[in-house]
Amino acid sequence: MAVKGNQTMQLTFAGASGVLLAACLAGCTSPVAGDVAAPPDVPVAATMDEPILPLPEVVRVNSARAALGARLFEERALSKDGSMSCATCHPLGRTAVDGLVRSPTVGGGLTGANTPTLFNVVFNFRFSWTGQQRTLEEQVEVAITRAMGQGAGPAAATLALDPVWRARFVDVFGEPPTGACLRAALAEFQRSLVTPNAPLDRWLRGDATALTSEQQEGYALFKELGCASCHQGRNVGGNMFQRMGVMADYFAARGGPALPADLGRYEETHQEEDRHVFRVPSLRNVEKTAPYLHDGYAATMDDAVRIMAANQLGRTLSDRQVALLVAFLRSLTAPDPQPFPGGAP
Repeated sequence: MAVKGNQTMQLTFAGASGVLLAACLAGCTSPVAGDVAAPPDVPVAATMDEPILPLPEVVRVNSARAALGARLFEERALSKDGSMSCATCHPLGRTAVDGLVRSPTVGGGLTGANTPTLFNVVFNFRFSWTGQQRTLEEQVEVAITRAMGQGAGPAAATLALDPVWRARFVDVFGEPPTGACLRAALAEFQRSLVTPNAPLDRWLRGDATALTSEQQEGYALFKELGCASCHQGRNVGGNMFQRMGVMADYFAARGGPALPADLGRYEETHQEEDRHVFRVPSLRNVEKTAPYLHDGYAATMDDAVRIMAANQLGRTLSDRQVALLVAFLRSLTAPDPQPFPGGAP
């Protein structure tokens, strides 16, 4: 029997303990509440002497909404011409990234920036490279509008013409498809895309064998160099803004034509201090999310490590240092989330 209303389902990734993430939203007959964010990062001194925190092993989501969102994620009718779904740019079998420098949009265009993964997105404090969206519901609306050529309202109106989709929405929300319900379902599904069992998570929880000696050395170097000043917390990033090019002019070194996305938050705020400022990306599963940076300029982890060291830290790294840092970054790779129960068409 389908789970209706605000009933929740606990998703256990490992063990029986962990931080619980509440994600029971209000009904769609009234404005949908903003996303219930992940628990804020606890001060390091209160937990362990580490800048990175393990992901919670257990989260809670509204199971009916997340399962509906899993179906919607694959639905091409959300796009204006029926050519794309969310999974076009965020294929779940590829760590929710398409591997392209920039992704296609309806009408033959391209996204302004490289497509980031949706895995662990709930632990970001803002969404998109510029941090324009403060909730996952806002992020869903912007993604559908910019990539798929229409907003959530028109997309929901298309779904409402299909009796199967109407019945699914009525079963979960008690009403036919609306833009608010569409946003709520897709946002709730994204909350379920958590990957908590990377080797580093296991090591931070006390498994001394989870990291190789090279990965431990790389982690020590990661902290020593200052990488953890921006890439820390539960998501190893995703919780602050930073300028691209703190110690050097990245854009001059990169060369080529300027891209609109190079402006960073300036594109949204038009404040000079926000020029080239971006939301720091999460490094979780970074091994599987190439190419890197907002412009997709770094093709490999080695490239990204050297670029970031030079431009953010003012350091030129040896080959050995790069190899150690890349080994550590591989310790952030976790198994993909399992398909959401009931989400398959």
